[in-house]
Amino acid sequence: MTNGYTHDVLVIGSGAAGLSLALHLPPDCRVALLTKGELNQGSTYYAQGGMAAVLHDRDTVDSHVEDTLAAGAGLCKREAVEFTVRNSRRCVEWLVSQGVDFDLREDQPGSGDREFHLTREGGHSHRRIIHAADRTGSAISEVLTERALAAPNIEIFTHRTAVDLVVKQGRCQGAYILNQQTGHVELFQSRAVVLATGGASKAYLYTSNPDGASGDGIAMAWRAGCRVANLEFNQFHPTCLYHPRAKSFLITEAIRGEGGRLLLPDGERFMTRFDDRGELASRDVVARAIDHEMKRLGADCVFLDISHQPRSFLESHFPTVMSRCLEFGIDISAEPIPVVPAAHYTCGGILVDTDSRTDLHGLYAVGEASCTGLHGANRMASNSLLECLVFAESAAKHITAGLSKLAAPHDAPPWDESQVTDSDEDVIISHNWDELRRFMWDYVGIVRTNKRLQRAQHRVQLLQAEIAEYYGNYKVSNDLLELRNLAMVAELMIRCAISRRESRGLHYTLDYPDLLPEAEDTVLRPDNAPRRVAA
Repeated sequence: MTNGYTHDVLVIGSGAAGLSLALHLPPDCRVALLTKGELNQGSTYYAQGGMAAVLHDRDTVDSHVEDTLAAGAGLCKREAVEFTVRNSRRCVEWLVSQGVDFDLREDQPGSGDREFHLTREGGHSHRRIIHAADRTGSAISEVLTERALAAPNIEIFTHRTAVDLVVKQGRCQGAYILNQQTGHVELFQSRAVVLATGGASKAYLYTSNPDGASGDGIAMAWRAGCRVANLEFNQFHPTCLYHPRAKSFLITEAIRGEGGRLLLPDGERFMTRFDDRGELASRDVVARAIDHEMKRLGADCVFLDISHQPRSFLESHFPTVMSRCLEFGIDISAEPIPVVPAAHYTCGGILVDTDSRTDLHGLYAVGEASCTGLHGANRMASNSLLECLVFAESAAKHITAGLSKLAAPHDAPPWDESQVTDSDEDVIISHNWDELRRFMWDYVGIVRTNKRLQRAQHRVQLLQAEIAEYYGNYKVSNDLLELRNLAMVAELMIRCAISRRESRGLHYTLDYPDLLPEAEDTVLRPDNAPRRVAA
């Protein structure tokens, strides 16, 4: 029999967005926080570079806003950008109050006043990236996890994979959740549900993301009737470590911010041929330049050289990168790092407003699963952690203000698995998973064409038919659920890409290399979309 749980708020995801939202809810609010694996295994934990915020006297909100708008290639919503940047300092102060230990300047006077060490990354006109060496994500994740574990109103459930949302009488009232340890699906009911499930970069063969980035929240929201937007904009991080034994290891953009130079195999610098900003150009420009040079030369990788910096500087600023590279025999203080682009960030997602409300009453989306309008056609470096914190706080405020008006959830039917059996053909899942990720990389990658996109669309539709048949006959598993969601989000990505007949930001197509005069969002609306819309 299916177990059941009832809380005030159900938060699916335990990264910066989910954790901070749960912590911003009042102490008398009963919260269930679900994570697919153990705590500290999501994308937040692996974020190296830092978080953008206006903290220096020479920096301004207007400057950060304009930099973000420029990176977003005309598709950012100014309201969302200004809302995010205006709240950046307060979010940093809140993190510090929770105990996050950001790096301080080494040349501070002994007055006792603290001044944070700020670095600069691509697209930023000022040093505004606050960080904890090159492990900012893990520093934030560990502190917020500790706070959540200590909060008596937050109940944490590990090894839980979301299956689908529960929608009753026009509002979201919970979700069906697979308990990976028992193999059974449990019913979680709540007054409000928050999707903090991250992006969908595991749809690609090469990615910097951990294994859980399978687009679960986006797919569930779409199936429940929510609009999605701008999923053609998949950010490829320019510099992931290229080594046969290195899985998904990101080389932080902060290395380029501190003078790292991109080199061809013969040692020639090449970025100034593509952009006057050189290595500090926005990520889409750098990723396309690397992709172009690799294809032109038939090279397996290019190289990132920071060896001109003193070893002591590298040890203090990039200890994680230095130690990880040394494991593979690469001494970054003496030689360049082999790097390749990899799928990194899903800029589109579930359409939300500044309160993080989706189209479905009672359902919120925060972090990479959402489309707030902040990123537009290209996310600017280190704006993502900031978005998590700002929109999680705004969602928590909106939930808190309206929670007393939301009736307790109606009883939903338990999950019925009486008509399915255990699978003896799991090879179908692994085969389809590999096929999906390979054709997404080949056909829906950094550079696209109509023909490639049409081939991808045909293949993903065939895969979905196979997955649907499998899903209807066998008990669900974590791998099956992730494959089902990835195929769904991959189809949405392809549909968005086919509909955009221009090259803008992260979407570059050889068939339409120019910009259209007007910048418009690509919005997809499911057939079962509710009448009420939030954005």
